[in-house]
Amino acid sequence: MSETSSSDDRWRQAHLGRLLGHALRRFDARVLQLMARDVQVPLALSNLAAREQVSAAHIHITRHLSLNGDRLTDLAERAGMAKQSMASLVDQCEAWGLVTREADPHDARARLVRFTPTGLAWLEAFRGAVAQAEAEFRAEVGSEVATVVALGLEAYANG
Repeated sequence: MSETSSSDDRWRQAHLGRLLGHALRRFDARVLQLMARDVQVPLALSNLAAREQVSAAHIHITRHLSLNGDRLTDLAERAGMAKQSMASLVDQCEAWGLVTREADPHDARARLVRFTPTGLAWLEAFRGAVAQAEAEFRAEVGSEVATVVALGLEAYANG
């Protein structure tokens, strides 16, 4: 190994995976910040978001729970999380009034996780916050770059 390659470790700070991770954390933080300020979000949830008690992990439920409800195992799989980790998030979101667990009409042994009316208001605030954060990204990097980034990420994620 040459002296240059062993001492030049800038690549560790600037590789694509690290940049994607930083960008995702920044985007999610902005979405949560916007949700904390949304007057449509119930005050208790807004306060939790403002105090950073709601994390990007909680956003997984918002991103992945279908409007018709899902079994915990399906929700965890869609979010790329362990069932136990998702169960913990669902427990918190249930305590906050975002979701409820109901009997599955197709399987008496199973339970469905569903949004409550409060959860649907949270979901609507999430939609608005994501749209605003995307608009801010587009304004910061330019429309052409934002379009290329979106197309590239979509192609990479689906490849």
